[in-house]
Amino acid sequence: MKIQKIGVKMQRRRRSIPTKKIQLNISVWERWWQNFSLTRLIRNIIIAIFSAQVLTAGILLTISAIRDRKKHLHKFPTIELKEVQVGANRLQLYSNGKDLYNAMLEAIDQAEKSIYIESYIWKDDQAGWDFKTHLARKAAEGVEVYVIFDMIGNLVVPRQFKKSFDPAIHLIEYQALGSYQHVIDPRHYALDHRKLLIVDGKTGFIGGYNIGSLYADSWRDTHLRIQGPATTELAHSFVDFWNRFGPRHHPIQHRYQRRFDPLINLHGNDALRLTFPIRDMYIEAINRAEHSIYLSNAYFVPDGSLLDSLKAAAQRGVDVRILVPWKSNHVVADWISHSYFSECLDAGIHILGYRHTMLHAKTCTIDGQWSTVGTANLDRLSSIGNYEINLEIYSSDFAQQMERLFACDTEDVIELRAEDWHHRPWYTKLSEHILAPLRFMM
Repeated sequence: MKIQKIGVKMQRRRRSIPTKKIQLNISVWERWWQNFSLTRLIRNIIIAIFSAQVLTAGILLTISAIRDRKKHLHKFPTIELKEVQVGANRLQLYSNGKDLYNAMLEAIDQAEKSIYIESYIWKDDQAGWDFKTHLARKAAEGVEVYVIFDMIGNLVVPRQFKKSFDPAIHLIEYQALGSYQHVIDPRHYALDHRKLLIVDGKTGFIGGYNIGSLYADSWRDTHLRIQGPATTELAHSFVDFWNRFGPRHHPIQHRYQRRFDPLINLHGNDALRLTFPIRDMYIEAINRAEHSIYLSNAYFVPDGSLLDSLKAAAQRGVDVRILVPWKSNHVVADWISHSYFSECLDAGIHILGYRHTMLHAKTCTIDGQWSTVGTANLDRLSSIGNYEINLEIYSSDFAQQMERLFACDTEDVIELRAEDWHHRPWYTKLSEHILAPLRFMM
């Protein structure tokens, strides 16, 4: 009897073991499900992606810093271009910083009534001090001198340098976020990325050059001098900016006569009013192209509409050539721009890498008729973010100058081939995919 009872108990125990296991598994699943949080999962995914981006960017920045220490400054090809007449205006292109700065300082020295100068970056170096000295001299002579520079763009510039402008010079250090209330309004995140000089409302300069010895000696950029009535539009743009963001007790009162010029149009992005005509200007001109599009830009991070326009132009037989720095001063921006190259190459667009130095130009010329020179990069910060200014010029003579400059810049470049680009290393592609989401912030 005892043996039978023991056998029955063992059988019951064997039967109960699976049931207990099932109950245990269900209990574990229920506890996991009770502790599950979709919010926590999404948060962890975001943290993982962000960490991967930070790690990738950190590695690239480290490599870039090591590369820059070993980098030697190289001379880059230049070309002398003559002044051209466009309507009632005379236009002169500059592709060399020293020549440009000499022309700007000469114009400052000849000022009789007013000098308006605006720069995103103003370095504490020889070039920076040269401009300050010349401006102070003219202010002492009674010329009204107005200066604007961006606070964020000059964060690394010593505070003492920014405070040492002559007291006779009217000065704005533009701040993107002027108050705590602006934090919740994205329109107030815009930086002042413009570069302008207007003397007496008669001579104006506009383009990509900031003020600094590095740019004069080592960077390849493009600037434009205008002499004639179109300069007043640049003056109006400066005055409007000053009177909006400058001291209320000291607005600029002088007003220049406005003119309609069918050959030279000014386009300025206005973040506060959410108007961004420069991007639309590019798209409209690209959509009209029949023969050629020669585009130079420091940071190629276009939005979908602009990229589609460029691809469509190439697919209908237009010779589309995009010149970018092969190694720019922002290595992360380089890698983000690389994520667009496959689409471009597959569409028949020529991607050309400028190998000599940092290419900082923001120019384009189309069909030997239409051109633009200005401050706007082809990225989202310039397209729908910062304050920017570009000139749109209808002139075959000026377009010919632009084409000659583009030909000089592309004499010795790295031209990408679709087959080679598609077979780049897997880790390079992975890095580009990790950084790709950052394109919406650049």
